[in-house]
Amino acid sequence: MAKLKLFDRELSWLSFNNRVLQECIDPDVPLYEKIKFMAIFSSNLDEFFRVRVASLRNLLNLKKDKKLKFTPKQLLKDIHNKVSADQQLLGKILKEIILPQLQDRNIFLINDSELNENQLLYAEQYFNNQILPFIKPLKLIGGDDSLFLQNKTLYLLAETKSPTDSELYLVEIPVRHTGRFILLPPDGKKKYVIFVDDILRLFIQKLFQTRKVTSCYSIKLTRDAEMYIDDEFSGNLLEKIKEGINRRKKGIPSRFLYDESMPSGILKKARTILELHKDDLVPGGRYHNFNDFFGFPSLATKKDFDKPQPALPCKDFDHGKNIFKVLSEKDVLIHFPYQTYDYVINFLNNAATDPLVTEIKITLYRVADPSKVIESLILAAQNGKSVTAFVELKARFDEESNIQGADALEEAGVKVLYSIPGIKVHSKICQVTRIENGGLKYYSYLATGNFNEKTAKVYSDSGLFTSNVFYTKDLNQVFAFLDGQIKEPEIENLLVAPFNMRPVFEKLIKNEISNARKGRPSGITIKLNSLQDPEMIKLLYKASKNGVPVKIIVRGICCLIPGAEGLSENIEVLSIIDRYLEHARYYIFENNGNPMYLMGSADWMTRNLKRRVEVIFPIIDNALKKEIQHIIDLQWQDNKKARLIDPQQNNDYKPQLSSKPARSQQQVYNYIKRKNR
Repeated sequence: MAKLKLFDRELSWLSFNNRVLQECIDPDVPLYEKIKFMAIFSSNLDEFFRVRVASLRNLLNLKKDKKLKFTPKQLLKDIHNKVSADQQLLGKILKEIILPQLQDRNIFLINDSELNENQLLYAEQYFNNQILPFIKPLKLIGGDDSLFLQNKTLYLLAETKSPTDSELYLVEIPVRHTGRFILLPPDGKKKYVIFVDDILRLFIQKLFQTRKVTSCYSIKLTRDAEMYIDDEFSGNLLEKIKEGINRRKKGIPSRFLYDESMPSGILKKARTILELHKDDLVPGGRYHNFNDFFGFPSLATKKDFDKPQPALPCKDFDHGKNIFKVLSEKDVLIHFPYQTYDYVINFLNNAATDPLVTEIKITLYRVADPSKVIESLILAAQNGKSVTAFVELKARFDEESNIQGADALEEAGVKVLYSIPGIKVHSKICQVTRIENGGLKYYSYLATGNFNEKTAKVYSDSGLFTSNVFYTKDLNQVFAFLDGQIKEPEIENLLVAPFNMRPVFEKLIKNEISNARKGRPSGITIKLNSLQDPEMIKLLYKASKNGVPVKIIVRGICCLIPGAEGLSENIEVLSIIDRYLEHARYYIFENNGNPMYLMGSADWMTRNLKRRVEVIFPIIDNALKKEIQHIIDLQWQDNKKARLIDPQQNNDYKPQLSSKPARSQQQVYNYIKRKNR
């Protein structure tokens, strides 16, 4: 049986992060947005090493007879080569694009050798008052149990000498106290910024009375972020997750980033004392943690930021209209961040205060901190409503905030359901029960994005408000499953993983193949975050071979290889990176001229289809179908921010074949603005 041709998942993700870095080069991107994309690139890479690279490193310890479909050692080598190339590009971007453009605006990011006398005096005072009280050198010596590098924390590794010996010391850069960037006294119109690292370098000698500091180099350690819960099916899962959070802080190293100018002798000594593996070592520049550029001082003019796009209204809900009355008459689709997330909060607040509402059920995967959603649910409970919240404790890096939110809900009397062993609940659904005409009526919200009002300002998502029994009947089944009342939901219209979602999607693809073979209209258009599942990709290849035109818009991972001869000639793939993070999932099937439109929480990754509770929902309102199609058409026509995914993963921009530029996120905003006048 021939091996399925796929892009490697990890290398595909790195290709995505390269697209993020491309935004720093685009001349049309404002300066401070370039700085933001540098920070996003760096933050993404940190998480990649904490999660994906750490997992790969663990595979190196498997016995050779353990069968894998790839060679971990070679893949890690390929990853490091790609990361190294992108890190060099990042340094070049800072030096040749960001710094010169800052200087054009009289903003100077200077180092410790460039300070004038006045700035030097200020820096010394700052060191004495704001840095010195919070730092203490730690001698680098083998066998010292207190010698522990915190994850993602920045340190200076200082070489010190006395008349008789040479020793290494660690000094933590106190970013949590000072911030990363320090404003220095201006010189007329010129504004100066310095890394706090460099102020520490300038006066680090003050930490040592009898030893001379001869050199110092920045270092950072990234640690494995996996929980490693041995058994989710026995004992208290909540307590195990809390223990896992504590263990994560002491996870094994996955990347030791060091200043490449560090002499090999110092590096070898540090590596030995810190018990690092050779594969942990990743050379970098003088400065690490570029994600700190999120906090770079805002010293520029408005033109150096994206033009504001105020959140737009929804005419169906405005002018004091009763939200339940509106939804009794029609379905309403909202698109974030183009439209305000207040409509979701208002929906919950109305449910919390409406005397006819008896019950609210909701799934929470990642919530804001603080969270207006949680505040609304607490208000509902205080008003005597029956409130049930399913809180997913295994949402990576949000475990602690989710636990805190769950504690607040429980204190208010909300019934909190926690993680299901062996599976994550990733669906974005809410159901409100209301007494009407002597019976119960259900109002629902189903979405592609989390119940998070903060990320809704930057994540591009869609949410459907409805009272149609087409949805509400199945949602009752989903919540009954989550509550443990039934072992498996009986679903008629929704696609719910891990139950009927995969077989329904497979059936829809096979239907397009059948139509193409019969000469009927066929086609598949999907927009998603990640495409990795081998079985779904295999079916898409089959569809392509049978003449089904396939269009894919993918933000991140894409293991499918498009445009390959004899395999995927009828498949085109675009990726759009712009001011908003594309997060919505849409699925469109031509269906012999009667297109089916679906959207929801699930990507086509094995984990989404097999190991998560996901909800995909069909759109049945014809007006909303046209709305989704128009948005997808605008994105497919993008020739400013769309990249072509090709067999070489070159990330080339889509050619601008006409003289008219098309930037889809701007056009979607304009479309929604016109529609809601």
